Amino acid sequence: MEHDNRREWHRVVVLASLVSILAFCWYYSHGEILLYGDAVAHINIARRVFDSRSPGPLQLGTVWLPFPHVVMIPFLVNDWMWRTGIGGAIPSMLAYVLGVLGVFRLVRGRQPAYVAWAAAAIYGLNPNLLYMQTTAMNEPLMMCELVWALVYLDELQRALAEDGTLPLAPHQAVERCAMVLAAAILTRYDGWILAAACGIALAWMLWRARDSHAVRANLPRIRRSTMEFFALCALVPVLWLAQNYAITANPLDFINGPYSAKAIEARTSSAGMVGHPGQRDPLTAMFFYFKSAKLNLAPDGGSVLFVSLLLLGAAYALRRSGMRLWLLLLLPLPFYVYSVGWGSIPIFMPVWWPHSYYNVRYGLEMLPAFAVLGALAIGAFANLRLQRPKLFAAVITSLLLAGCYLPVQRETPICLREAQVNSRSRIALEDKLAAILRDLRGEDGTVLMYTGEYVGALQKAGIPLRHTINETVHPDWDEALTHPARSAQVVVAIKGDGVWYASRLFPQDLHKYSEFEVEGKPPVVVYVSHIELQK
Repeated sequence: MEHDNRREWHRVVVLASLVSILAFCWYYSHGEILLYGDAVAHINIARRVFDSRSPGPLQLGTVWLPFPHVVMIPFLVNDWMWRTGIGGAIPSMLAYVLGVLGVFRLVRGRQPAYVAWAAAAIYGLNPNLLYMQTTAMNEPLMMCELVWALVYLDELQRALAEDGTLPLAPHQAVERCAMVLAAAILTRYDGWILAAACGIALAWMLWRARDSHAVRANLPRIRRSTMEFFALCALVPVLWLAQNYAITANPLDFINGPYSAKAIEARTSSAGMVGHPGQRDPLTAMFFYFKSAKLNLAPDGGSVLFVSLLLLGAAYALRRSGMRLWLLLLLPLPFYVYSVGWGSIPIFMPVWWPHSYYNVRYGLEMLPAFAVLGALAIGAFANLRLQRPKLFAAVITSLLLAGCYLPVQRETPICLREAQVNSRSRIALEDKLAAILRDLRGEDGTVLMYTGEYVGALQKAGIPLRHTINETVHPDWDEALTHPARSAQVVVAIKGDGVWYASRLFPQDLHKYSEFEVEGKPPVVVYVSHIELQK
């Protein structure tokens, strides 16, 4: 039995790897893996850990959690993989393959193979996920961690029920689940809620099975592994708070700091937008998030079948005690309802006011629930006294994928559309600035520039971050703002940033080399230092 399982897993990995590589080749050849500004930022946060005037772990920052950046580092050491963005895509591709395998393994543990293949197909062939896994965005990684945390909890539950076909002993399942949750905690903040929910589920399972033979026979090891589980899940957030305190002296900087979602929304509101749909309104927030989830499955109006299967699958799982754990796949829904309502996280979609694109991709995190619970519903229908349930499931799954996923691919996946719409002016600015820097900087000239939004210009120009003075380097940055010309050979001032004001307060020895403006973006002025020119 175990040998057969591993053969199935190998097939899943091979097929998922082929699909992942083909999708990557397509989007890379079309120049679309660096459209998201957040993807560019993730890559350069990871890069500056070793490529900076002050390298080290404190360069990981305080708002975005560090695990996605840490796993990118080995792939970004190579300059070409950094400039092209491939180094940031590789961890997402690996997470995609492992996510497909996790969905298959979770369902296969309790359902026939054809149901597991249906779940893996719904998950792995989703056009939005296929695009996102070619970028440095962290949604594919978070979904992978969600699925694998449930894989190990489910296998623990089956082990406690004395299922002899499992590859893991109970204590091993607990330990592996803890490691996955530690990674999830350091990937996205919904990982914190996932860890809490899994901790409650673990405690409940062990309490219910306290008198079982599986627990009594392995009690010391299970007890030790359980203590390690809770210790690790508690220690990891504490370490993150300590990291925040070490950098800013504010352990909650990611909540109320200058780069937090709350601060970003405050700046947006001051520019004329008061609040957002769903703010302090949980019902509207739920509608907006669920709508974004449906748009990640099919064009508007084409996801009714997916939603129906999700609800039927959830009802089916609720009636069977062994599968109730799978309902934790629905955790993104309450998390994002709270985030939209009270966490300063707006979601804008083209089909609803304000008819734009912002954070639509968050709905993609419901995909594991649609895949697993949807396939569960398909399997339940296939077993209703049908003589050929495999054929029925294959036909229904094929029709579902063809009817929903092919229109998405033809119309451009909404995550890709979001990236395209929001990146046009930023990429135009970065391309123009990169061309100027490439021509002007020379071999090793220092560049003074605020990199919070347009660091992609340095990446495209191939300028190592250690040859820049930016806001992450202290005290060099603070000193440079008091006399820009003495600190760098090239000074990039973008209206509204610190260098812009410094160049006006201390213009001595600065020579304006180029000035340009891109529609929808602030003016950019590039200076060269007279001190350098006179040498």
